Amino acid sequence: MDRFFKSKLGQQILKFGVVGFLCFFIEFGLLILLKELFHLPVIGANTAAFTVSAIVNYILSIAFVFDADKNANQGKQFVVFFVLAVGGLIINNIVLRLGTLILDPFWSRSYIVVKPFATGVVMVYNFITRKLFIERKSGKEQDRDK
Repeated sequence: MDRFFKSKLGQQILKFGVVGFLCFFIEFGLLILLKELFHLPVIGANTAAFTVSAIVNYILSIAFVFDADKNANQGKQFVVFFVLAVGGLIINNIVLRLGTLILDPFWSRSYIVVKPFATGVVMVYNFITRKLFIERKSGKEQDRDK
């Protein structure tokens, strides 16, 4: 296990987790604030909170987690990240909506329980898609892909 966490992938997963938890708390806090204080509908509040969190996540992921190609077009990188984030938002909203449809009859604030689950599902999606589409490929991988 120690060897895994010293590997590049292990370090990357740890950094991804730290960034993910930070962004989760930003997103979760904003969701509750927007829902409870401003009385936005759950999906509207979630979409706004997710958007802020995705921007923070983009900045931290490029800076600390993924070995992004510094020579690549950063506008293109952001577009790819944004498209992937929209996919994550759709998954997040679907899971949140289904969960609240099931649990709201029992507790009107069920989104508080469902949100961490929805975030967990999206976290797996995010790691896989960002690893595939954002991380710079080494020379060997680039040659193999040709």
